Amino acid sequence: PNWMKDDLLDAVDELPKVMPHFELPIQAGDDAVLHNMRRGYSVEQFMQTVEKIRSCFSTVSIATDLIVGFPGESEAQFNHSVAVLKAMRPDITHVARYSPRPGTLSALTMPDDIPDEEKLRRFRVIETLQEQITSEINQAYLGAKVPVLFEEKNKDRWRGRTSSNKLVFAESAQDLRCQVCNGEITWAGPWSMIAVV
Repeated sequence: PNWMKDDLLDAVDELPKVMPHFELPIQAGDDAVLHNMRRGYSVEQFMQTVEKIRSCFSTVSIATDLIVGFPGESEAQFNHSVAVLKAMRPDITHVARYSPRPGTLSALTMPDDIPDEEKLRRFRVIETLQEQITSEINQAYLGAKVPVLFEEKNKDRWRGRTSSNKLVFAESAQDLRCQVCNGEITWAGPWSMIAVV
């Protein structure tokens, strides 16, 4: 997030081959946890970056990373992360349960004090929330015609991506490999969509 400056956003806007999909890891939605992680930004600064990105692009997708069960993370601090995700509404959240990595500051100086069962519970809460958010985002595509870059064929369906990194499947007898085709979205689930081309 600290690298997301105006010149980078301008480059994404000006270069037609660069798609408006951003990987912006928050890691935690609580300032004390972010401080313990040595992230170098606050939740407020992170959310300002998200708002700036969204103001620059009419269509944009944002993915984030979140760690649950970081040493010392209280239930209230975890709930702050849940609230941030609800406000941010990322297209994707890559969620991980904390585990000590040899040689890292947290492994050397912080006890791994959150039980595995609690880490798993928190993981499932985030998974469920993200599925709901992504389903709602993708439902807005129903009936829309969007350009899709098709990559490969799996069995009888072509697999491709929209400019905002949405996974789209379509049936076609044509060779769509490396083609950008307008597809009408006829079905939208949380993790993929189906289009007619």
